[in-house]
Amino acid sequence: MSLLAKPCNFCDRPVPKGSGTMFAKNDGTVLWFCSSKCKKNALVLKRDPRKLKWTKKYVKGGIRKK
Repeated sequence: MSLLAKPCNFCDRPVPKGSGTMFAKNDGTVLWFCSSKCKKNALVLKRDPRKLKWTKKYVKGGIRKK
């Protein structure tokens, strides 16, 4: 991963420099989102990206414990 692209905090796709949305929480953590779809699913709908097939964090067959 280059320094110019950060991974999206929801779907794990790269967010190129100059695009996407940076969300700063009150506790000081910074979240990067590639699209409004990812931002709404994470913040408004509070969905787990491991359960959605269109994300790169999807785990087939359910969530596995390490």
